Amino acid sequence: MIKLTLDRYLNENNITRYELSKKSGITFPIIDNYYKNKVVRYDSYVLDRICNALHCELCDIIEYTPDN
Repeated sequence: MIKLTLDRYLNENNITRYELSKKSGITFPIIDNYYKNKVVRYDSYVLDRICNALHCELCDIIEYTPDN
């Protein structure tokens, strides 16, 4: 199972969704969906912009847990 952990990353680093939206150039509703883990299909462009804005790796905001 793939789970977004953007909420945890932003909280740990005291960054708001609004700040991330401004830094990344991605609209707030899209950032909000990623933050709330409501995304079904991940957009590589959006993930790239988020990682660049946060200066982080993809593994910092996405978690993979194998199904048992």
